[in-house]
Amino acid sequence: MGTVSAMSSSGARIVLIVLGLIALIAGAIWVGQGMGLIPGSFMTGDRTWLVIGLIVGLVGIVLLALGFRRRGRRPTR
Repeated sequence: MGTVSAMSSSGARIVLIVLGLIALIAGAIWVGQGMGLIPGSFMTGDRTWLVIGLIVGLVGIVLLALGFRRRGRRPTR
């Protein structure tokens, strides 16, 4: 089984979607904390967490895009 066919399986797609959602939610929380919008943490107001949150959120978006991407047609031989 090749890498492309393994990533096209429904199990792998579900894993990508779940990981993408987790990363997107965590990134959004960290952005909120880094901006000082979510108080009560050592991360509140620390711009480092704003940057980390943006990066993690972007990774989540990429994982979601890969998970929701439609399976392409196989070329006929």
